[in-house]
Amino acid sequence: MKTALKSLLGAALIAAPLTLTAQTDTRTRYAAGDATTWGPRAGAQEVTIGGSGFANRRLNDSAGGINASYGWYLNDTLLFAVRQGLSYSNPAGGDSSWTGTTRLALDQHLMPRGAFRPFVGVNFGGQYGRNTNDTFAAGLEGGVKLYVQQNTFVYAMADYSWAFRRARNVDNNFRDGGFAWTLGLGYNF
Repeated sequence: MKTALKSLLGAALIAAPLTLTAQTDTRTRYAAGDATTWGPRAGAQEVTIGGSGFANRRLNDSAGGINASYGWYLNDTLLFAVRQGLSYSNPAGGDSSWTGTTRLALDQHLMPRGAFRPFVGVNFGGQYGRNTNDTFAAGLEGGVKLYVQQNTFVYAMADYSWAFRRARNVDNNFRDGGFAWTLGLGYNF
């Protein structure tokens, strides 16, 4: 499992710079026209807001929350974003708690244009809060954006994240991670 995780993270780190050099279109903003031209161009910015849910790997403990993000497109398909989340958990037989997350994410969109834009990515950051150990966290994510107007979209995203205390332990807790899913709205400008 460790080898597979290291290979996946290594491939993502290698692919990100390659996508930057593969794009030669330096235009910014948006193309006019029908839905096949919708979506941001290199240099565009993006904000999102959404509702989220969380569950452990066994799906027997859960929480809900809100999140927001701000990002910018390094090229027509590669998004670098900062994400902030706040969640509340009130488990049966346990103490309620608030948990915050702050993460950096890199998402590769698989289609450069059109109303339907699936993406995959990685994230890294931290989690903190009441009844929560302050730790680093890393994750793998994927989802889809559906543009309802040229600059406005509805999105769904799922991520599998795990916590760790030190960088050398990044892959030790992969099996103890949890799932998060988000539904929300976004806007490019």
